Amino acid sequence: MRSRKRLLLILALLVLPTLACGLPQLVLEPTPEPPPLVPPAGTAAVPPTPLSDADLAAVDALDALLINLYERVNPAVVYIEVLGDYRDSLERLGGGSGFLIDNGGHIVTNDHVIRAADKLQVTFSDGAVTDDVEVIGRDAYSDLAVIRVNVAPDHLQPLEFGDSDALQVGQRVIAIGNPFGLQGTMTVGVVSAVGRALTSQAMAGGSFSNPQIIQTDASINPGNSGGPLLDSRGEVVGVNTAIRSDTGANTGVGFAVPVNTVKRIVPELIQNGAYEYPYLGITSDTYFTVAELAGPLNLPVDRGVLVSEVQPGSAAAAAGLKGGDREVVVKGRPVLGGGDIITAIDGESLRAFEDLVAYLVSNTEVGQEVVLTVIRDGEEMDLPVTLGQRP
Repeated sequence: MRSRKRLLLILALLVLPTLACGLPQLVLEPTPEPPPLVPPAGTAAVPPTPLSDADLAAVDALDALLINLYERVNPAVVYIEVLGDYRDSLERLGGGSGFLIDNGGHIVTNDHVIRAADKLQVTFSDGAVTDDVEVIGRDAYSDLAVIRVNVAPDHLQPLEFGDSDALQVGQRVIAIGNPFGLQGTMTVGVVSAVGRALTSQAMAGGSFSNPQIIQTDASINPGNSGGPLLDSRGEVVGVNTAIRSDTGANTGVGFAVPVNTVKRIVPELIQNGAYEYPYLGITSDTYFTVAELAGPLNLPVDRGVLVSEVQPGSAAAAAGLKGGDREVVVKGRPVLGGGDIITAIDGESLRAFEDLVAYLVSNTEVGQEVVLTVIRDGEEMDLPVTLGQRP
């Protein structure tokens, strides 16, 4: 029996190599080394050229400019904490930025920053805090507000105003504020565009636009609102006010109210607590430009403001301006045609409705007479209008 088992084992050992030869074999080969990097024919590897002393000096000068600007400006920028009454106590509702404009303790910020406040608390760059804060004036249309703090004179280091009309696309701008409550944050960018129109938060239907808005790519986030937008000299050229994001995230296009608007409105807020806007009393479809409507409506011009409606009792109604009298569908959207086309105001040509708003806000006041150049039924005429007050 034992001999039979030994014979079977010997036969199995003889058969196994034959079976193994019929199975696929796993052969491990060494991974080949990658070929050496060889420059294209006709070229040679060249080490980077070090920056010249002049280039390094220019870089150092730019760094020094920004560092110096921050050191000069940051003491004037404050963090504004917004508090609300809740069950006989105060709770934090939000926060924003502001900046000192004079030795009287006046601080400019955004109206939307302080709008819901029952009480305000102001923190300076050195950590000093005061709740001795008074709201002096607010203007929801421009989104500007003025508050005043009662503090020691050594905390009053006001900023100087620049000229926003002189801004050019591509010019460097700097934002300092408190995004997400992170105090004393500086970001740098450029002017991306000027003369933008931003729908006022004061009008639920968006019937009033804040004109001549500055667009910038300098990072602006919640908490930056109310802080200064500065030029390279450290002069205020705008008040950071909003971002636009199609994703709903806190990133997007940044906007600032131009400082020339601040120069005009803030003194009135300090003196009277409010600003009176001149009012013409017309509406215009801003979805299309006159150039886009010229063909469908058979208009004689391709620039200007097509009057859709004239508000009863307004300055425009008193002057005899005419609104649209027929509805025309343009690209699936109803438009009122047949109204007057305003092509100029006081001799200044108008391309679109935003130009008219910008002129009224920047160059006129309540009770002032302006002359509108109007095209009606193909005929050009001048209409004098005495501006009213925005209701």
